[in-house]
Amino acid sequence: MSTLIPLLDVIAIVWFLSMWVGYAIFARKRAKTRHSLSSILRALRVEWMNAVVHKEQHIADAALVGNVERTVTFFASSTIFVLAGVLTVLASNDAFVRVLDELPFTAEQSHTLVLMKLGGLAGIMVYAFFKFTWAVRQFGFVSILLGMAPKMSKATVTLEERERFSKNTAKVLDQAGHEYNYGLRAYYFALGYLCWFVSPWLLMLAALVVTGVLYRREYNSKVLRALLATHNLTPGPKTPDELG
Repeated sequence: MSTLIPLLDVIAIVWFLSMWVGYAIFARKRAKTRHSLSSILRALRVEWMNAVVHKEQHIADAALVGNVERTVTFFASSTIFVLAGVLTVLASNDAFVRVLDELPFTAEQSHTLVLMKLGGLAGIMVYAFFKFTWAVRQFGFVSILLGMAPKMSKATVTLEERERFSKNTAKVLDQAGHEYNYGLRAYYFALGYLCWFVSPWLLMLAALVVTGVLYRREYNSKVLRALLATHNLTPGPKTPDELG
């Protein structure tokens, strides 16, 4: 391994993956005890679906879900184009290596190392594509459930049935939102990954910066404060009632 990848590059990619995977685990666990974008959006989705089962017309709701679905589909399609571009560069890696060598401050690297870096970038794009397409499918499932919503608004449907329907529909919608978020997160880290073509030190710095940006937006952004304010909440730990 050391003959193919210098030790510093090994350390850099391990650091990069640790920041990505570590932040994903950290964010998922921290959202259970502190207010975040994911936690407040989950609450808003539950309230949205609770309102849906008491309405007779759901045109606006279907339009909103369809709009988000089109956005995710756009990212999925764009990912295919990005992946095609990476594969094209892989096919002409000699020219790409010459371009890298001509750039100032770029670390010296072998053809094999550049190929491995391009393969890693392609892997990130494949991961993002799967996340986006799975999100699209789940938003499609939500559309089907919204098609059933008029049935839930009938007087013959019990309160327990409505609550069960709204709870599970909100859960599907929330899962679709998470998959979309994972795909976007892959794009953020892919931008940081590009720094590896310049220097492994720059890759480690980029991974740290991307993680910091994600954390700030998730736990201490203006939009988070605005969303929490709709429920008279502020950023910080959840109360015992909310945890219960």
